[in-house]
Order: sequence, then C-alpha cells, then structure tokens
Amino acid sequence: MKTSAGILVYKKQGATYYFFLVHPGGPFWKNKDLGAWSIPKGEIEAGEDELERARTEFKEETGKEINGTFIPLTAIRLKSGKRVKAWALQSDIATADCTSNFIDVEWPPRSGKTLHIPEVDRWEWFTAEEARQKLNPAQVQVGFVEELLIYIAQQQAL
Repeated sequence: MKTSAGILVYKKQGATYYFFLVHPGGPFWKNKDLGAWSIPKGEIEAGEDELERARTEFKEETGKEINGTFIPLTAIRLKSGKRVKAWALQSDIATADCTSNFIDVEWPPRSGKTLHIPEVDRWEWFTAEEARQKLNPAQVQVGFVEELLIYIAQQQAL
C-alpha cells in the first residue's frame, strides 16, 4: 500500500484560522479550482522517516524549509487506497516567493509525449470554509482541517 506524507500549515489572524494549500501544476489541473487543491505531500519510500519526507515534499513544492513543533494528525485513506499521513504546524508562509520543483508528465495521456511542468503552480491561504471547498474531495484531506480545528479548540479550552 502506497503512503504519502504531508504538512498542513495554519495561522491565526484575529479570530480566523487560515490553511495553506497548494494547487497542482500542468494542463490537467489548469482550469480546475474547487476540489483541486491539496496539502503539500509526497510518497514515502520504504524505510524513510515519514516526517522528514513530509518536510522534504514541503520544500520541493514551496521552495521553503519548514521547522517547528509538528502536530501529528490521524492518517486518512484516499479513495484510490493510498494512505496519507500528515502533520500540522502553525506558521506564516509568504506565498509571493514560493517556487516548485518540476516533474515530467505524459501529455496528452497515452500520447508518448512528455511535458516538463511545475509540480505546484499556486500557493494560497484559505479560511476553513474555503479550504473545505478547495480540497480535493477524492482525497478526503478536509479531514485534516476538521481534526486540526478540534485540536485547536481543545487546546484553547485548557
């Protein structure tokens, strides 16, 4: 079973929490918005440290190092069967200078032609309500946002 690792970065401004999401690059995702966004994440290799993989993927997809006290979130299973492990981190990422690594994809599908595209083409902050709409429903990553909001509420109640 394939497993990916990612990081959900959040920040608080006033009374509102915001969540940092990425939009995949390339022609397939070009005109898609609602349901197309994700947390920065990538596949874990056998024997690899999961949090380090998540931090590496974050750097590859944003161009930024991420450090701090990571909050482990409950792993989710995608409709595809892939498992996603994630950690949350409170931080403030400037989106204006984000950069992404490049990947090769076959496009159009089954054409034998390869395009060299950025893995991520946009980086934005969203409120919880916006994140619920932007996150890919097939990836059920909205569960990470919901779990984090519950965690925050519990911490505030202490």
